[in-house]
Amino acid sequence: MSARSGSDVVEQALSLSRADGCIVLVEESSSANLRWAGNSLTTNGAVRGRSVVVISVLGSSVGVRSATVVDRLEDLVRASERAAAEAEPAEDANPLVEGPAAADFADGPVDTPPDVFAALAGDLGEAFGAARREGLSLYGYASHDVTTVWLGSSTGLRLRHVQPTGYVEVTGKSSGGSSWVAQHTRDWSDVTVAGLDAELRRRLSWGARQLELPAGRYETLLPPSAVADLMAYAYWTASGRSAHEGRTVFSKPGGGTRLGERLGPAGLRMTSDPHDPALGTTPFVLASASSSMSSVFDNGLPLQRTDWIADGALQALVHTRASAATAGEPVTPYVHSLVVDGGGTASTEQMIARTERGLLLTCLWYIREVDPQTLLLTGLTRDGVYLVEHGEVVGAVNNFRWNESPIDLLGRLTEVGQSVPTLPREWSDGFTWVRMPTLRVPDFNMSSVSQAS
Repeated sequence: MSARSGSDVVEQALSLSRADGCIVLVEESSSANLRWAGNSLTTNGAVRGRSVVVISVLGSSVGVRSATVVDRLEDLVRASERAAAEAEPAEDANPLVEGPAAADFADGPVDTPPDVFAALAGDLGEAFGAARREGLSLYGYASHDVTTVWLGSSTGLRLRHVQPTGYVEVTGKSSGGSSWVAQHTRDWSDVTVAGLDAELRRRLSWGARQLELPAGRYETLLPPSAVADLMAYAYWTASGRSAHEGRTVFSKPGGGTRLGERLGPAGLRMTSDPHDPALGTTPFVLASASSSMSSVFDNGLPLQRTDWIADGALQALVHTRASAATAGEPVTPYVHSLVVDGGGTASTEQMIARTERGLLLTCLWYIREVDPQTLLLTGLTRDGVYLVEHGEVVGAVNNFRWNESPIDLLGRLTEVGQSVPTLPREWSDGFTWVRMPTLRVPDFNMSSVSQAS
């Protein structure tokens, strides 16, 4: 079956189905990666993969079976039907989505170009030579993936989408410490090793002076990457169903949700848009399982821009058709991208320049949830916490363990900078497409000193 195109697999599986309804998802990926350590390229590789998901509906019950290797497609279809026959009625049952047959549905997969890293590797070689001469060590990882997905159902729906995703991360180490920079990309035309290297060196130079600070609350500048790590977690917990059940930070004490409540300063918005020219992602629902944030019955549902927060107030929560009907709220499915924008125009550098005394916290690490009802998170700092005095970075300080709720933090902001494309440090491989501002927090909680390096 592996030689068959994704559209052929969809059509064959649908023709084999005996269920009341059937959805088939086929995903084919072509990936390449490059690693380096100690100023030398170490490994590179290329991987291809395919997965097939068959979703069978009998009455209001559903069965899902998936495989990455399928010797007999009929066996997968029958297994899905047996699972549906044994299942209880699904709480999220809905009519399967109907729609057009996309003109490109029969097209084949798109592959990662074999020379995708040719320019990057050459530029890295020059950076390695300079780093050796100056006693620096560079480590890093680059990844490029092109995923083609085909979705078909017994309603006649036929959809196809091609998603390129690339990113690069570089860590520099010197006798004064370490720093990290990164960037996401679609085609590598916007990535320059020289630009990444210059920012890395600037941060390493800040570490020439080492300072010790105690735990406590500090005025803190959070650059876009650190903001992305926090806001992504907030987005992933924005389930409308869970909020109505009283289980999240978006639940209102005594019942209901916090929809309409002001969470941040005027002008702040949090948005997802699959059609964003720079952050475009799959423009229809793809769900291989049902959860509080997704429903297999919604597969193929068109996605549009959604404002989760508008003018500082909570505007929407993630809803499937089923949870939206129960709550009496609009259908607002999950979109795999996120933008936070407060209308600010100041760069991180400009915000540093008007800081009397505070911390510049470049990277968050090992983020874990402590309390879902307040969305209290904890984690460590890594690869650069810097002290700012009188508008200048004066040195690197020790690492901390921190405790903060991103939702509570939104309500305490004193400045929102310009929103720019960035890459989360913690979630880079799973949540790449984000645009975030630098945030100024007057009292970020560094709960204890950490020995992590």
